[in-house]
Amino acid sequence: MLKVSEKAQARIIELKKTEGHPESHNLRVAVKGGGCSGLMYDLSFDDQITEKDDVFEDNGVKVVVDKKSLFYLLDTTLDFSDGLNGKGFQFINPNASRTCGCGESFAV
Repeated sequence: MLKVSEKAQARIIELKKTEGHPESHNLRVAVKGGGCSGLMYDLSFDDQITEKDDVFEDNGVKVVVDKKSLFYLLDTTLDFSDGLNGKGFQFINPNASRTCGCGESFAV
């Protein structure tokens, strides 16, 4: 399961509206190869759900994760920071053994 913090939920709702995505679009979270640590997080809005996807809902946000990515994301929390040290989504991932300095990539 992937958890969504209240700050992330508010930002997701705001982005959905400003980018013009309909209510039927869900948040898709994926893990892809790349970045300085080997794996990268990928966020997008999507209205497709396939048999290869798992669907979770937390804090009123429906999250779609493909089964391959789910292995890397179990018990991860999606948060949002708008502090002095940077603005953006952050993944609090207990499965990551190493993360890069910018927080964009990780390794397990």
